[in-house]
Amino acid sequence: MRKFTEPTFIKALLHPRYWSVLILIGVMYLLSWLPYFIQFRLGQGVGRLAMKVLSSRHETIKQNIALCFPSLSIEQQQRLIAQNIDNTGLALFETAMAWFWPDIRVERHVNIEGLEYVDQLQQQGKGILLIAIHSMNLELGARAFGLKRPGVGVYRPNNNPCFDYFQFKGRVRSNKYMLDRKNVKGMLKGLKNGEILWYAPDQDYGQGRNSTFAPLFAVKEACTTTGTSLLIDASGAVPVPFAMIRNSDSGQYTLKIFPPLIDFPYKAPQAAATYINKAIEHSIMEAPSQYMWLHRRFKTRPEDEPSLYH
Repeated sequence: MRKFTEPTFIKALLHPRYWSVLILIGVMYLLSWLPYFIQFRLGQGVGRLAMKVLSSRHETIKQNIALCFPSLSIEQQQRLIAQNIDNTGLALFETAMAWFWPDIRVERHVNIEGLEYVDQLQQQGKGILLIAIHSMNLELGARAFGLKRPGVGVYRPNNNPCFDYFQFKGRVRSNKYMLDRKNVKGMLKGLKNGEILWYAPDQDYGQGRNSTFAPLFAVKEACTTTGTSLLIDASGAVPVPFAMIRNSDSGQYTLKIFPPLIDFPYKAPQAAATYINKAIEHSIMEAPSQYMWLHRRFKTRPEDEPSLYH
């Protein structure tokens, strides 16, 4: 089922050009063993420092929140921005938790709601397309879910082979196997065989034949992939949204699996994109400060329309 070469650790990855990555991974591993409250405070500090250095990302967060929530007051927007910056730094630590924590520690920190929906569909032999969003703690959510119901991960190989090795190993820990994100045939085969497939249609992947414009929050035309329709229409899989939420600074998380989207508009890519964006909005609003607002979600615009970013 694997349609690409699984990354392996070779001596060439010890070359000095990869030392920065090896140091980063080593630091992540060590930090993952700190008590959670220390990781939480360090994460906040990292986020605030990073946004001072990466001012363009700070502006992207600010603009995305202004575009999506124009009804919020300036004070409310600023509060959401500040919370999101803290969560951006914590994402590094949550990724380390996902990749390096032992199973028992993950299970102790993550409560899962709605597994019965997955079990019911699997008993019927249905493939399940998990509709994910790029929350800051998605890696940890995927790890926790996979410990209970292993599935198939959609994987984008990293350009850096050293980082790619550790990223792959971290993600495959609780997945049956990984598929390259371009391997549509592999995805369809898995879904037709009743597998659970992770899929995140919430970002701007650029304009092309597999995209359309659909509303997302207050933005009337957000470039949205039609890959969701392609996978569901061709496989008969059932879309199931979920959200990963950090409940507080105590280190307790809730992974919420929502009811299957049984009224999905089949054979209608435009309507499906609008429908899926509504489901994405619902998932984001479970914890809006924990979403990856630093992504330029609205960078692709309809022809002749100006950029929404400065």
